[in-house]
Amino acid sequence: MVITGDEKWIHYDNPKKRKSWRHASTSTAKQNIHGKKLMLCIWWDQLGVVYYELLKPNETITEALYRTQLMSLSRALKKKRAHYYFRHDKILLHDNARPHIVASVKTYLETQMRVLPHPPYSPHIAPSDYHLFRSMTHGLSKQHFTSYEDTKNIDDWIASKDEAFFRRGIHMLPERWEKVVANDGHYFE
Repeated sequence: MVITGDEKWIHYDNPKKRKSWRHASTSTAKQNIHGKKLMLCIWWDQLGVVYYELLKPNETITEALYRTQLMSLSRALKKKRAHYYFRHDKILLHDNARPHIVASVKTYLETQMRVLPHPPYSPHIAPSDYHLFRSMTHGLSKQHFTSYEDTKNIDDWIASKDEAFFRRGIHMLPERWEKVVANDGHYFE
């Protein structure tokens, strides 16, 4: 069983981006990276979202917060996936962000599940990057949130995704690993 997790900035203003290689004049300006935003921390598997948390505006991940989130993930896993919770073959795939690799987090994870090694700067093998967040960005386009409470409407987007969506994201992982190896770790589309 593979559980994957990552973080994504959710912007209050999400303009619809047009993808066009012919008509450069129809492109949309880049999102204001300094505008109002909050961080979504989400963990999911092939059955769906196991646990997620929306941080308060301007709050980011720290070692202590990440460890607390992993404890919450463990409780959610026990509640939502009881048939998996007691298995010894649970695997976590997360990136090498600093809060994910500090000693206290590693020590905690050793008691919970095996961590799949993740090469630095490898979005091609992070299912959240290539599957979940890409779909989320598209699904939230044209959304304009006015407050922190308003952003909780992300629940609707999560609920709109069925088990087949999540299964597809996890099942693409071996093929993507093969492409990374075949390309000597270089980026590919």
